Amino acid sequence: MNKLSSTPAKDELKSEPLRSPPQNIEAEQALLGAIMINNKAYDDVSDYLKKEHFSYSFYGKVFESASKLIEQGQNANPISLSTYLEKEPEIIEQKGFNLLTELANSTVTIINAKEYGRIIYDLYLRRELINLGQIVVNNAFEADPDQTAINQIEVTEQRLFELSSNTDSLNDLNNFDDAISSAIKIAEAAYKRDDSLAGTTTGLLDLDSKLGGLHSSDLIILAGRPSMGKTALATTIAYNASKYFQETDKEEDKGKKVAFFSLEMSEEQLATRLLAEKARINSHDIRTGRLNEDEFDKLILCTEKLRGLPMMIDDSPALTIGAIRTRCRRLARASRNNHHKGLGLIVIDYLQLLDPGKRNQNDNRVQEISAISRGLKALAKDLDVPVLALSQLSRAVEQREDKRPQLADLRESGSIEQDADVVMFVYRDEYYLEKKIPQESNFESNELFQQKLNKWQNDMDDVHNKAEVIVGKQRHGPVGKVSLHFQPEYTHFSNHSHQDMEKENF
Repeated sequence: MNKLSSTPAKDELKSEPLRSPPQNIEAEQALLGAIMINNKAYDDVSDYLKKEHFSYSFYGKVFESASKLIEQGQNANPISLSTYLEKEPEIIEQKGFNLLTELANSTVTIINAKEYGRIIYDLYLRRELINLGQIVVNNAFEADPDQTAINQIEVTEQRLFELSSNTDSLNDLNNFDDAISSAIKIAEAAYKRDDSLAGTTTGLLDLDSKLGGLHSSDLIILAGRPSMGKTALATTIAYNASKYFQETDKEEDKGKKVAFFSLEMSEEQLATRLLAEKARINSHDIRTGRLNEDEFDKLILCTEKLRGLPMMIDDSPALTIGAIRTRCRRLARASRNNHHKGLGLIVIDYLQLLDPGKRNQNDNRVQEISAISRGLKALAKDLDVPVLALSQLSRAVEQREDKRPQLADLRESGSIEQDADVVMFVYRDEYYLEKKIPQESNFESNELFQQKLNKWQNDMDDVHNKAEVIVGKQRHGPVGKVSLHFQPEYTHFSNHSHQDMEKENF
């Protein structure tokens, strides 16, 4: 009876030949030689090539030293570099000047310097892909409960994105004619549209008029103090955009989806708020079940009308930019596979709840928020969609007599203002005024109290159901104020004009 052997037979011991990481030492030598012959060769590779891209670490140090000398206005040649690198082991062991001179003498021409740089960088990316692949394999074998397969996929996609993003610097400057052609295409698209919008509609006429819609690749910040209606306005915009994508006959927009990342509320809470808004039923009554038969029937009808809306909700807490990017890319791919147009809008509620991801030990909150705002802008450019991100405001607003927010009130980081293409603020006078109701005990006579009370009531009537969207920054157009109608019981925003409100249809 044969027994299973614990060791393979000799003919089974066929292993693949050992493969070394991809590299081209000759290209690295030729590039360094070209730079030392003529420092102008450095200009062809300076915008993307770094010392870590060289497979031979010493050549990376030579490149780094040459770059420092050239950028200081000095000449990088074998003599200056040997002095700069005199403490390196390779220089000590191989008589540095001779080693560098051999590199320079081995190069015949600088014409191919750019091509050498591209070869070096391409091979670096290949080595990084190999390293990443090994990490993916090792992590997949480990049974770490804190690292699910989905988490590992998102981390891997984030690293791949970082690698691909760095390749942008390989592109040459675009001809101005190309930029002009792109600009005229955008203008033509706006001209041909009935609503004269170049971007995605908000469904709010005056806001669309001020912004020209939400433009692709733009980061739009919607900020406000608590209870001002940030989420309500974002929900309104998301609904109106998705409704437009669902109903439009325009081939370039039809079938697009809206991705709503709710880091503060659950998807059920968000859906309840949207139902309340569209059915004109108090959301608290919906949650507590205080509905009469007519209201319940209205709610059911509203539910049926909302089905099929191309809006996707993700209520995962503490998402990273990388995770959002991964999920949006996945959604875009799935949409295109189903003969749709991909993503039309991304909404994030709200910015300060995002996880900045990989942290340095010395990072403070300002640096974390800066990293998040840069990541959101990169996300908008990468996916070529508008990104609407909500943001909290600092308490400095409450200390002023005029409570209208300003750019300086953006919480925790000035980089939000810097990275954003549009910054908008939600403001309601009614919110602050209702807290100033006169108290009879503060007045010496009832007559004086009634006068103040009447004045307060008149002021309340003036601001009742009125809201402002203050455009504090806009790269594409003017800043200023846009008036909106707001019904707090339904958390519903609409056009300010009563006539326009009547025209709105669900």
